[in-house]
Amino acid sequence: MSEEKIISGIKFGILSPDEIRKMSAVQVTSPETYEEDGTPRAHSVMDYRLGAIEPGQVCPVCGNTLKGCPGHFGHIELAVPVINVLFIKHIHDLLKATCFNCGRVKISPQAFEKYRRYLARLRERYPYLAKLFTEYIKRQAIKASTCPYCGAKQPKIKLEKPTTFIEQHPESKDTIRLNPREVRKRLEAIPNEDLELLGYDPRDARPEWMVFTAFPVPPTSIRPSILIESGIRSEDDLTHKLVDIVRTNERLREHIASGAPEIIIDDLWELLQYHITTYLDNEVPGIPPAKHRSGRPLKTLAQRMRGKEGRFRGNLSGKRVDYSARTVISPDPYLSINEVGVPLDVAKILTVPEKVTEWNINELRRYVLNGPFKWPGANYIVTPDGRRIDLRYVRDRKSVAESLAPGYIVERHLKDGDIVLFNRQPSLHRMSMMGHVVKVLPGRTFRLHLSVCPPYNADFDGDEMNLHVPQTEDARAEARTLLKVQNHILTPRYGGVIIGAIQDYVSGAYVLTIKSTLLEKEEVVELLAAANTVKEIPEPAILSPRKLWTGKQVVSMFFPEDFNFHGKANISSGPLRCDDINCFWDSYVVVKQGKLLLGVLDKKTIGAEQQDSLLYWLAKEYGAEVAAMFMDKLFRLFIRMLELRGFTLRLDDVAIDEETQMQILKLLNEAFEKVRDLVEKYSSGTLEVVPGRSLEESLEIKVLEVLAEARDKAGEVAVSSLNPFNYAFIMARTGARGNVLNLTQMAATLGQMTVRGERIWRGYMGRPLPHFERDDLGPIARGFVVNSFFRGLSVTEMFMHAAGGREGLVDTAVRTSQSGYMQRRLVNALMDLHVAYDFTVRDSSGSIIQFAYGEDMADPSKAPHGKIVNVERIVERVLGEI
Repeated sequence: MSEEKIISGIKFGILSPDEIRKMSAVQVTSPETYEEDGTPRAHSVMDYRLGAIEPGQVCPVCGNTLKGCPGHFGHIELAVPVINVLFIKHIHDLLKATCFNCGRVKISPQAFEKYRRYLARLRERYPYLAKLFTEYIKRQAIKASTCPYCGAKQPKIKLEKPTTFIEQHPESKDTIRLNPREVRKRLEAIPNEDLELLGYDPRDARPEWMVFTAFPVPPTSIRPSILIESGIRSEDDLTHKLVDIVRTNERLREHIASGAPEIIIDDLWELLQYHITTYLDNEVPGIPPAKHRSGRPLKTLAQRMRGKEGRFRGNLSGKRVDYSARTVISPDPYLSINEVGVPLDVAKILTVPEKVTEWNINELRRYVLNGPFKWPGANYIVTPDGRRIDLRYVRDRKSVAESLAPGYIVERHLKDGDIVLFNRQPSLHRMSMMGHVVKVLPGRTFRLHLSVCPPYNADFDGDEMNLHVPQTEDARAEARTLLKVQNHILTPRYGGVIIGAIQDYVSGAYVLTIKSTLLEKEEVVELLAAANTVKEIPEPAILSPRKLWTGKQVVSMFFPEDFNFHGKANISSGPLRCDDINCFWDSYVVVKQGKLLLGVLDKKTIGAEQQDSLLYWLAKEYGAEVAAMFMDKLFRLFIRMLELRGFTLRLDDVAIDEETQMQILKLLNEAFEKVRDLVEKYSSGTLEVVPGRSLEESLEIKVLEVLAEARDKAGEVAVSSLNPFNYAFIMARTGARGNVLNLTQMAATLGQMTVRGERIWRGYMGRPLPHFERDDLGPIARGFVVNSFFRGLSVTEMFMHAAGGREGLVDTAVRTSQSGYMQRRLVNALMDLHVAYDFTVRDSSGSIIQFAYGEDMADPSKAPHGKIVNVERIVERVLGEI
């Protein structure tokens, strides 16, 4: 048995020509890839010695077949040196920092010794600072115009991208083009100790190795050829480029041997440099990319590595996986918040491996008998010796079922009660992937409880989500214990509720708990049935003339008996508050000993993303399970309440009477008069200038202020005329959906449209549209929309509104890409940090980033939140009491 070893580090370097030749299994010289009979030609880029790629083929180098052969490198002996474009910046820096004549770093001997001592100490203690120091030394050397060793005056060396160096000597104005042979010669002249001072390790990366003399040919296993339907062999992009390199190299060798004119040799040399450059990176700026006959650019080495579809991001960091499904999501208010509705078709394809034991053998035999097509069934059986039986092709499933014994594994269908991971992209925080319990349902969509939409940021306008089935017992236990939805009711960002009532739940809660809601016994029973609950109905609140129960009594049946809470409802705050005495009493919520005595339930008390809400204290004091059960039962009841009473939005809900309309027009006319006064003052130059702004900017600021105030006042007038019990008003007041601005724009006026915070002015010369006079600074000509959505917009108003809306769409698209890229950078910067067992935060090298996680070791989802505690004041008070 071989000895186990632990990798302490990885060191990157450059392959020397000797190493390239040593690891090579064959020297490639033939540009033709196949013989006439279709077998790979010897000494070509498809030579058998480069690795076995055909089934049954034995590799002549290692003796393995396709499965065991790792592939072997070959090499091309280049007729002339060629620059490696990937190291061009390093080559340029070294040519500028060292003497063209003697190869020494252009630093005085005294400074050289001093810097070397400093660098040795820094490398020992502060490796990162050592890297910065070498950059400083390099800059110092580049600045020197004369060599301190041989006294030679130094030329200016300019890089003409991608790989051409131009040299200009101080004495003459002539420029010389340095060919790769000259470049390599200068790099060879740099001594090892000088290289170490510039931050290179000469044992692993001599600079002349950055110029190819022997070129590695990768194994055929990383560039396999494929047979297409017509029987023609299709070669990989890398193979195409390698053939170009071999062909050009052999032609160049022949021309040099036959003494061809220098111009022909230079042209072929440049062509070889082009082929090697585009083989390494086919997106180098300054040169055209290599293309197929079809015009498609070739995907060469760099393109395989970098970007979203590259090796690292596409195949290592993230990859396609099995045991996952994806489809459109739809709402289901009758599920539990912990559940996900899975279509039957998906449940029959996704499997859970279950070990056969003496306790579950009968159940698993039943699944095997059902087979792959009847649910719940099984798709595969894995025998103890590792054989996999596909039940689709087994005719006698009865005998297979009877042969089951402990030790076998049955890959059964997904069934009710299984735990799965559910995810919506973009995954921006922890709650973008949570554990759900499976509920197999008919249909073709995944279904989820509406309260779970906020953490996923999901809606039902065509969103798709991913479902993953954990394949090991450990993973399933972890998902059930840690990832279940109920464990994420409180967000780890600030400890508030992120899973709670939204939209119809909030409206339903308000309609049920408002003082005017009185219910008969049949209605109470129907509500309890909707909540799937058996409870003893309390005594009615009203006994005569008939027995009636309040909505508050029904809700109280679901609180723990010792639960106490007091707080404000949403209807108590903001411009939509109701001044009616009944509304006043309903705006303060009091729960005492599990009884809702006062107030209504709305967004502030049971809503998602609320702090210090009733739901927050329920989850905090009684745990996630009680909070989840409360939501599951009570939220169904709220929906049923809306179904019983009816709740809809009508056009009449935002209709205002003629008198109110005249009031609004009067307000707007007054504002227009103020704007006219401001424009006149601006024209005469008497307008008061806002500090730090020009006269034009001051006018715009003042005009926007006047018009915004007018819109707000118009909104207040319109809202005050609406019936406080109409449905649009209820939704806005309770926080279910919409706000005062939405009501204003529907009922009163849209107000000023803006683009980039300014009134609309771009378009024609001196006016946004030809319908207005030139240089008109009035409200209408600059995008003020007088009409409301209810009354309908004029053509010019519609245009102005569309201009403002388009900015919103563009802004959203730009923000999404920017925030995605920013998150990616943050994740990359933090991905190697971890909390160690001593609670310190460390990076991959063991360096301490934080002495205590978060500086306080607090878990925000469990820490109380609200007002900041003034520690000093508390200490003073305690000391005073002592």
